[in-house]
Amino acid sequence: MARKYDREFKVAAVRMASEPGVTASEVEARLGIGQGILSRWKRQLRERGNKAFPGKGHMPAPEERVRRLERECERLRRERDILKKQ
Repeated sequence: MARKYDREFKVAAVRMASEPGVTASEVEARLGIGQGILSRWKRQLRERGNKAFPGKGHMPAPEERVRRLERECERLRRERDILKKQ
């Protein structure tokens, strides 16, 4: 199961990796996060700035739309299955 990290943790991790003489791999090992995750967090912070890491329920518009459509598809599948049984 994927672990969830809050915005403050992610920003602090990126800051740690930005210190001179410290590598991303060292920070990932020290914090117990997966390899390559820190690079993704750095990219998100660089691209989105203060809007990076919005948290659950506050996704960027395209991601929110996908989530909404997936929920709708699941609801329609359940309705279809109910009608098939009748």
